[in-house]
This record gives sequence, structure tokens and C-alpha cells, in this order.
Amino acid sequence: MPVLRSGSAASAGRPRLFAAGTLLATLALLVTLPGAASAADTATVPERGTARMGQGVIAHDGQGGGAPTGTNAVQTEGVDVSSHQGNVAWSTLWNSGVKWAYVKATEGTYYKNTYFTQQYTGSYDVGMIRGTYHFATPDTTSGAAQANYFVDNGGGWSKDGRTLPGVLDIEWNPYGAQCYGKTQAGMVAWIRDFVNTYKARTGRDAVIYTATSWWKDCTGNNAGFGATNPLWVARYNTTVGELPAGWGYYTMWQYTSSGPTVGDHNHFNGALDRVVALANG
Repeated sequence: MPVLRSGSAASAGRPRLFAAGTLLATLALLVTLPGAASAADTATVPERGTARMGQGVIAHDGQGGGAPTGTNAVQTEGVDVSSHQGNVAWSTLWNSGVKWAYVKATEGTYYKNTYFTQQYTGSYDVGMIRGTYHFATPDTTSGAAQANYFVDNGGGWSKDGRTLPGVLDIEWNPYGAQCYGKTQAGMVAWIRDFVNTYKARTGRDAVIYTATSWWKDCTGNNAGFGATNPLWVARYNTTVGELPAGWGYYTMWQYTSSGPTVGDHNHFNGALDRVVALANG
């Protein structure tokens, strides 16, 4: 039988084989550690900036079938859009009865809607009353920082009868933990920081867009905003259902993400003159 001597090719290869085996074992251990992200997990996280109003509604609250029922007041149809919709056929929407729109302006302090001009100006040009919204990411920067970024990049307001107050879109986190790593008290403080800063900058109380289940989970169903901030509630069903604490009625209701031309359709809780009234403050 051949004897392997020190310095032979076979013995020289052993350290390299041992090192390679150790590396593979270490990598395998890391993949199985709690909290280690798999390739599949990473693939499900969207790119920063792509979040849009109502993105998490179906996954968390589901959806019902059929058109909304049981509304007591006249409802005025509206849509909300973001870069997800690209260039929007505003004339088609107007002719279908849509009279108001909200356009995503910003997200966090790092993203501005790349289709903002076509969407914001286009809706105005066909006659709609329009406004803008900010997708909140409370885990990245403060409420004040995001309110300022919003106002500086399309979230302002003017009393012209055609500009609606800005919206704080506060809902499930598409990039991670649904409450953005905040306690319920911490989330309430973040929202308060945003709406106070927005009012100081514009003179208007921001509309709060949210879903009742998220509001319960992430703010403890806080009732402290209903007296000042109009509610835009998300629920994809035939009835609006339970509202978050503090609000006795909704101002707007996002009832579907499957509408014609643009998926996200909404009811304003009143006739067109009430939309104008909200615009004028």
C-alpha cells in the first residue's frame, strides 16, 4: 500500500478540503439559525418606494364580494393612484363618474412618485378635485421629518377649492414587521408628530388613512385623533364595518382594489359639494 509522505500532493490538499468543509457547515448553520432570511423570504419583500395605499388590505383583512351597500348619504366616487398605475387615463375616469383623486407624493424621506406630474396635473386638468398622500415608514425617520418631506415634495395645500388636504397613509409595513417595530404608545407618538408638523406647515389637519384592524394592533385602538383628523378607512367589503376608535363616521372609504381603469376606488361620504368643502377647509 502506498504511504503518503509529508509534502505530497494528497497531504497538501487536506487542509484545503477541511477548510472548504468547515465553510459549508458554517453556512448551513447560519441558514438554520432563528431569524435567518432565506432567499424565498427576501424575494417577497418589495423594493423601497413601491408601497401603495391599501397594499396590505387583502392579505390581512381579506375582501368581500359585491358592490358597497348600506350607505345613508350620497357617495361621491374617487380613486387613489401611485407609480404602480403609471400614466393614468384621467378622461376615462372622469367620464365614468370619478370626481376626486389622491396621488401618492412621497414615502419615508427617500422616495418621490416618478409619475407625480402626470397624475396630479392630469387629474386637475380633467376637472377633478385632487390631493396627495404620504406612505409612512415610522421605522426610518421621525414623524416630523416625514411630514416636512411630504410638504416639500407635493404635499402642500392651497385654498383654491380644488386641492384636498394631505393624507397620512399609515398601515401594514410591506417591508417588515407590521407595526414597524414600535410599541403602541410609540406609534401614537409618531403619528402625533406627523400630524402636528403637517398642520404647522399647511394650516390643515391631515387626513388619516388606515384599516381598523391595523389601528387596533398598532395603536391600541387609540381614540385621540377622531376630533381633528378626517378618517379614510380601508375595507374591501359591501359594508364599511367597524371604524377605529374616536371616529363616529368615515370621510372616505376605500372599498376595492379591483375597479375598472384604476383598481383603487373610494367613496366620499357626501355629495360633491362636501368634497369641495373639505378642499376649502
